Amino acid sequence: MAPLQDQVKLRFEQLAEQAQKIPLRGTGIADPQSFYAWASSALNLLHGVFGEFSPHYERLHAEVEIITNNYINENHLNACRGIFLGAKSDIDGGYLFNLQMSFSGEIFGDFVSAAKAALDEEKHTVAAVLACAALEDALKRYATSKGLDVNDKTMDEVINALKSQGLVSGSQKSLLAAMPRIRNNAMHADWEKLTPQDTGSVIGFVEQFLLSHFG
Repeated sequence: MAPLQDQVKLRFEQLAEQAQKIPLRGTGIADPQSFYAWASSALNLLHGVFGEFSPHYERLHAEVEIITNNYINENHLNACRGIFLGAKSDIDGGYLFNLQMSFSGEIFGDFVSAAKAALDEEKHTVAAVLACAALEDALKRYATSKGLDVNDKTMDEVINALKSQGLVSGSQKSLLAAMPRIRNNAMHADWEKLTPQDTGSVIGFVEQFLLSHFG
């Protein structure tokens, strides 16, 4: 399990436990200070993990917004707890994996955008380094997501592992064959062996790969 998943799951566990410990006064009203301390952290977590327009975040935010005069009765508190536990259930059920793949796609997309900008400025060696770094990491993350152990593996070895499991095929398989050579030239500073066409092919491939597997 990746560190991001560990951290997020742990934080959900902590806040779920904190939610259960929010004290109620004799009149069945939740202690405002404890509630708002929890709610602020819970909203921040839901916003960061699921996004501003996710149902979990929107519902909890709406419940907190309608509170007036710090009056949080037990039913309202339970509603907020229920929304948060619903989000936690999605995380426990594996939703975070898809989320992390999406995060990865966004990060790699930034690398590709930077590579395209460098290529447009006729800095094809810089563009090649950026694009190859994005592709190599994307291939490893994709392989790991499919249960393959590719730690400390070369790009050649990662590609072979993907091929052996039938995880790449057709035109993608053929295009991948040229990538290790370009990657090695880029990462080992063999600039004279790199062409703008090489760089363009890596950028084109990694863009398509991200769309296929990290969308």
